[in-house]
Amino acid sequence: MKKHGIINRDIASALASFGHTDLLVIGDCGLPIPKGVPCIDLSYKIGEPAFLTILDAVLDDFEAEAASIAREITAGNPVVEGAIMEKIAADYITHDELKTLSKDAKLIIRTGEATPYANIVLRSGVIF
Repeated sequence: MKKHGIINRDIASALASFGHTDLLVIGDCGLPIPKGVPCIDLSYKIGEPAFLTILDAVLDDFEAEAASIAREITAGNPVVEGAIMEKIAADYITHDELKTLSKDAKLIIRTGEATPYANIVLRSGVIF
């Protein structure tokens, strides 16, 4: 049994397969999932698990060299925006651009988050 990091077997296995520049999306429960992109759906009720809870767990176990969030988050969800920026410096793109970029993701993790624009695209880095 794993002793540290993410113990969800599907997420742990998927993250182990990521290479440099692969994209990982963590999304709220309303983010559309593009056809053909694998999705691990962690939601079990509205709001659970929270986006920030999953982002923390992923960032503890995943080397992200870059991140993108929707610029609409500034007006629509400043609390989550501030928490994201404390964890990782993210670039701003439009929400439509984020949804388009998610089509190139290697994996989407769906949370139960039900606040606006609680989505992030992480670009895999390298650990050396």
